[in-house]
Amino acid sequence: MTAAERLPVGSAPRPLQLWLALVTVYLVWGSTYLAIRVVVETAPPLLAMGARFLLAGLLLGAFLAVRRGSSALRVGRGQLGGAAAVGLLLLLGGNGGVAIAEQTVPSGVTALLVAATPLWLVCLRTLARDRPVRLSLLGTGLGFLGIAVLVRPGASLGEDVPTGGLLLVVGAAGCWALGSFLSSRLPMPQDAFVATTWEMLLGGAGLTLAGVLRGEASGFEPDQVSGAAWAWLAYLVLIGSIVAFSAYVWLLHHAPISLTATYAYVNPVVAVLLGALVLAEPVTGAVVAGGAIVVLGVALVVSAERPRRHPPSSTPVTADERVVDLPA
Repeated sequence: MTAAERLPVGSAPRPLQLWLALVTVYLVWGSTYLAIRVVVETAPPLLAMGARFLLAGLLLGAFLAVRRGSSALRVGRGQLGGAAAVGLLLLLGGNGGVAIAEQTVPSGVTALLVAATPLWLVCLRTLARDRPVRLSLLGTGLGFLGIAVLVRPGASLGEDVPTGGLLLVVGAAGCWALGSFLSSRLPMPQDAFVATTWEMLLGGAGLTLAGVLRGEASGFEPDQVSGAAWAWLAYLVLIGSIVAFSAYVWLLHHAPISLTATYAYVNPVVAVLLGALVLAEPVTGAVVAGGAIVVLGVALVVSAERPRRHPPSSTPVTADERVVDLPA
């Protein structure tokens, strides 16, 4: 039984809950690109991200155990396997790829490339014979037009971007999209926060192992890490992981995945602005124009995914059929 099928009809969240979760993911994850860029300047990327998610998973798991008892964290073998698959795709493939890439790719440019996630999702949904509505396709296409304005050859972004790093970010976005897509189709822990805990622990373990295999532990000393990197790593653990990642998983359980994926259009705007303010990454006319088109794409996708009321039914709904009322 999938996560989507476990949700009873009539369990839709309130509009305010949905928008608070969306805004949290929009703003916090927009800032994580800056945080990761600072962390990987002096810390090994996969080991740092492994520590991030292992610590966050342990903290969230401890909180759930205290509030609900240790039995709340018990899951079946199939659910554990589903959480492992999703956690490795999201965190090792997605976050790990971004962390390595940000050693050479500016945070704002990285965020702009991750905005390709909805296209991956559209392709995956099409392969699953779940064709998105036309307005959603139009919004996705418009968003990519904005990205093209921002990263097209000759666009004045202020820095040369290495091709290898760009391709790594594209692959990381594909992993994140696949993990998001499978999260409502694989057996998963019924509680979204229990699922988050196991995804963080298993994904964090995968990141740590990959970092060791990559040779990041060889000769590494903690005192090599700057104070700013430690501070931003703490932010990633507490805010970027526990708060924002939990909000994202909650959205995957309660909202259409196309709506959840709109974070990929908003995050680049936040990331570019923070990169300019904190890291002095230039904001050129191309950035402003492309950003405006991206935001318009977000508006179209949100409008296309605005839920409709359905008559009561005893038939379970799928992840992309679940609907809630959004404010106009």
